Formats: sequence, C-alpha cells, structure tokens
Amino acid sequence: MPKPFPLQTILELMQSRTDEATRNLARLIANERDAKAKLEMLQQYRDEYAARFRQAAQSGINQREWHNYQHFLNRLDDAIDAQRNNVAAQAKQTVAGQLQWQQQRKKLKAFDTLSERHHTAENAREMKREQKMQDEFAIRPRADKEV
Repeated sequence: MPKPFPLQTILELMQSRTDEATRNLARLIANERDAKAKLEMLQQYRDEYAARFRQAAQSGINQREWHNYQHFLNRLDDAIDAQRNNVAAQAKQTVAGQLQWQQQRKKLKAFDTLSERHHTAENAREMKREQKMQDEFAIRPRADKEV
C-alpha cells in the first residue's frame, strides 16, 4: 500500500493560498479597470463641457457665466487629477497582486513537484512489490514440482 504524501496538508494550504491570491488579483484588475473607466468618463465629460463653454463664449456670455464655466472646468480638472492618482495607485496594487500571485504559484508548483515525485516513487515501489510477489508466486509451483 503506497504511503500518503507527508506534505499533503501543506500542499493543500499552498493551493488554498494560490486560489486566494488569484481571487485577489482578479479583484485588483477589476478595480484598476473601473478606475480607468471612471477617468475616461471624467475626461470625456470635461471635453464636452469645454466644448459647450467655447460655444457659449462665441455666442456671448456675461462675466458671471464665464466665471461659472471656468470654476466648473477647474473642478473637473481637479477631479481628473485625483482620478489619475487613483488609477496610478490601483496600477501599483495590481502589480503587487501579480507579484504575490506569482510567488504563491511558484510555492505551489514546488510542493506539487514534490508530490508528483513522491507519487512516482511510491508507484515504483508498489510495482517492485507486485513484481516480487509475482516472481515468488511463479517460483513456488516449480519448487513444489521439484520436491
């Protein structure tokens, strides 16, 4: 009977940690993608608002309306800058998550390799035992006939 892999518990723990790192990486990628989408939306809105401002300025607007347009454009610019920083922070987190995922996969692969080697060795031992039993069984009838 083959011996169980002595590090099976650790292998299962590494698998669990790798699964968790995979889920975490997927969440980080989704967060980064969402942050980029929000940035793009803000930039599009700013472009549209700036076009409305130019159109209104060509049609003639008073100083108060001019100030309101400028003030809102400045606020949009601030929001865009803040979102760019958010995208950069999300990208850093994604890179860190990728590194963590790669490290976990590497550890899992190492234990998986040990497990495969163990099972290969156990199978070889089992085959040797079976062959030895078959050889002994094959020799026994001859020994009985000779006696």
